[in-house]
This record gives sequence, C-alpha cells and structure tokens, in this order.
Amino acid sequence: MTTVVAKWGNSLAIRLPKALAEQVNVKEGTDITFSISGNSIVITPQQRKKYTLDELLEGMTPDNFHSEIDTGSAVGNEVW
Repeated sequence: MTTVVAKWGNSLAIRLPKALAEQVNVKEGTDITFSISGNSIVITPQQRKKYTLDELLEGMTPDNFHSEIDTGSAVGNEVW
C-alpha cells in the first residue's frame, strides 16, 4: 500500500488509508509514536491504559474528598 507525503503548514503529513488504519485500530485522536528502523519510519499506535474503578479510587481518602458543590437551582428539565 502506498501514499504520498503532503505539505501541512511547515510540516509534512502522511494520510493513512482507511483500510490500513482500521487494521491497527487507529482513529482520529489516537496517540502514536514514530521511530526509525534502518531506512524506514515506523508508526506505532499507543494503547491507553484502561483503569479499573479501584485503581482510579485508590488514592482517595476521607482527608482529600472535596465538599459538595452547589450548582444552583434547576433551570430546565433536570430532575433532582
């Protein structure tokens, strides 16, 4: 599969064909890294860690809880 390098501002851009992006689960906003291997540019998608609820809450203690925030009264169809 081939594509053409294009100018994008002061940089160069590579358009990934849809079929190629789908094969490696790359979507708009996916973090990637570039590396050089010999005379090749290697593009590697980064997988974001999926945290469990326990991992997200492990640093919470009664000392660092914040108090309830008053957001005012309902202004639309909110149900409280």
